[in-house]
Amino acid sequence: MKIKKKYFLILFILFFNITTVHSEESVAFVNIDYLIKNTNIGKKALNNIAQVDKKNVNILKKRNEDLKKLELEIKKKQNIISEDSFKNEVNILKSKAKEFTKEKDILVKEFNSFKKQELNNVFEKISPLIRTYMADNSINILLDTKNIFMGDANTDITEKLIKIINQVEN
Repeated sequence: MKIKKKYFLILFILFFNITTVHSEESVAFVNIDYLIKNTNIGKKALNNIAQVDKKNVNILKKRNEDLKKLELEIKKKQNIISEDSFKNEVNILKSKAKEFTKEKDILVKEFNSFKKQELNNVFEKISPLIRTYMADNSINILLDTKNIFMGDANTDITEKLIKIINQVEN
């Protein structure tokens, strides 16, 4: 019986010592992808990225078509030329295919680097504006909507930031 009283007393003390925690941190969220797609500076960066991507794709398509043409020419000559000549031409085709793969890898690497640099430039330009907005509105934490499960729609400041960024960039 004494043990029950002790447990009850401990639970009673713990129950009344629990305090509720209230956060004084102001939190808002922003859709970064939407922000970049709908601000003037973001549109320019995305346009530059798309142009470089299109140029790279055209270069690679042309090189790929050239390789296919060369392959077809070699197949047509297969029964006409000697076996040594055929093997030599196949080896040339293989080396050109390896060069194509290396060129493609280099273009992809350069494109990813360019894309990263363009987006970094956008963030460098908009970050001070966002920080100023956060300071003016007493916002301590800003989260991307991709990392939010649920939140009040009033804490989404994406549209407000788009207006501010577009006004400053004009």
